[in-house]
Amino acid sequence: MIPNQWYVVLDSKQVREKPVGVTRLGEKLVFWRDDKQKVRCAFDRCPHRGVALSIGKVHDGHLQCPFHGFEFDSSGQCVYIPADGRSSQPSAAMRLNSYPTYEAHDFIWVWWGQNPPTDLEPPPFFDNLDERFYCGTAIDPWKAHYSRVIENQLDVAHLPFVHYNSIGRGNRTLVDGPKVTWCDKNETMMCTYVFNREDDGTKPRSASELTPREGQVHLEFIMPNLWQNHISEKVRVLAAFVPVDEENSLLYLRFYQKFLPIPVLGKWIAQLAMPLNIYIAHQDRVVVETQIPAASSLRGGNEKPIKADAPIIEYRRQRERLKEEESENAKS
Repeated sequence: MIPNQWYVVLDSKQVREKPVGVTRLGEKLVFWRDDKQKVRCAFDRCPHRGVALSIGKVHDGHLQCPFHGFEFDSSGQCVYIPADGRSSQPSAAMRLNSYPTYEAHDFIWVWWGQNPPTDLEPPPFFDNLDERFYCGTAIDPWKAHYSRVIENQLDVAHLPFVHYNSIGRGNRTLVDGPKVTWCDKNETMMCTYVFNREDDGTKPRSASELTPREGQVHLEFIMPNLWQNHISEKVRVLAAFVPVDEENSLLYLRFYQKFLPIPVLGKWIAQLAMPLNIYIAHQDRVVVETQIPAASSLRGGNEKPIKADAPIIEYRRQRERLKEEESENAKS
């Protein structure tokens, strides 16, 4: 995982009135809502005796330990130890290790790193998705490293083989390009334009020969774990690739539509599309879960990339660059 990044980790609906314990980014974390309904995140371990706080409860916006009733405020500081009485002030050392959180678009992010900056900016999102869209949702477990799941959604050459009876029909095995661009100067969002066609005996065209047309289907990926298939102005598929640990991840999958702009019916139609989207995802999953090694890398290994792998190589390059930058920052 890349440190000091905003990661989507949960759907908003998963954190309600009770604490929620999950494993994310290889760590056991607890999430709860404070008295202002803001989502908070900390290590799922009471600093007193090591109990899981996620089996406790929320009391007046404070996370309460189930063992001895210690209460922790929204910053993670212990504010009440029942055995010491309300007249006593808990030690400043009695606090939780916590992460900043952000909630928007029905997702919950955590900023996974040490010493977050005071001017921490909110995580980026797709500015072409707005409240006019209705979406259906699903959460799907994969026994695969999150980087492999991401790369699968950037892979333009596998469609006619893995998805031969669904989205890959048409025998478009030859890959022109693909054309990969960064949509911002900070290289936060990558766009991939797909130009697959039937093999007519001609050579594939290079990316420099290709010009995307207005409204063309393309893939958008926001580092480190958010992806959108821009199918049309009115239809999108979105995925958050949530790291659980080094061997497991969760696919938070959504289907967005606004061709039927009627609140209840629009939501129903979007949810009705989810079984097909899960079926397509499972066609991928059965293959991706066999990949060796578990995590991908820019260098090393026995893989031999081809030209069609340009989006995957670009993702690996950016991922490696960010990891190296954070490693250098940690040394300084």
